[in-house]
Amino acid sequence: MKEEELNFAKDKFNTTMIPGKFARFMRRCLIWQFIRFIIINIKMIIVVGKSH
Repeated sequence: MKEEELNFAKDKFNTTMIPGKFARFMRRCLIWQFIRFIIINIKMIIVVGKSH
């Protein structure tokens, strides 16, 4: 068992999903985080623009 799995095995959260390598990479990738930041800001500008 992995260390993360051992942490969840002793609690009632033993069915909690552990992110894979790709998900962990995307969470730590600063370039991807910046792209997501820009996309979210564009969506917010569109929503606020529709309300005015």
